[in-house]
Amino acid sequence: MGKKLLLHVCCGPCSTSSIERLLLDGYEPVLFFSDSNIFPYEEFMKRYENLLIVAEHYGLETILDEWDHGRWLERVKGHEDDKEHGERCSLCFRFNLERAQEKARELGIENFATTLTVSRFKSSARIFHEGEDLPGFCPIDFKKKDGFNRSIVLSKELGLYRQDYCGCEFSLRDRRCGDS
Repeated sequence: MGKKLLLHVCCGPCSTSSIERLLLDGYEPVLFFSDSNIFPYEEFMKRYENLLIVAEHYGLETILDEWDHGRWLERVKGHEDDKEHGERCSLCFRFNLERAQEKARELGIENFATTLTVSRFKSSARIFHEGEDLPGFCPIDFKKKDGFNRSIVLSKELGLYRQDYCGCEFSLRDRRCGDS
């Protein structure tokens, strides 16, 4: 087996090509579904259930984090009316990366990364900026090597649900993200 890496996963579709790439690069990813930003709870569970399809396909361990939407709302308080891709998104990225770092440390896994960078709708540079001071963060741009398009192909092959908003109630309201 390769070197263990905790992979923060935002959804099943984004995990597909990210996992494929990590496996090809010799990693042993442990999937961490930690997305307290996703709203409503039914959407959170739908995305998690689709991740389980992917995890089974690749034979990977999956860890479900607590859905703590109230704590996430506290983190983005005052930014509810920000435009998509604004400061609220940076706060959200940071929140998820911190949760992943905590879990990696708890499990004794030295490195962690996030599937958030596979989306053509998210700035990898902004995500890297939010994680650059977090020990163990690996700034892997999963968009590279045609990652986003590959995720679409793999999602269709696995019959995955592809959402039409980033996840939070503010992106649902605005429907501007169009992620996955």
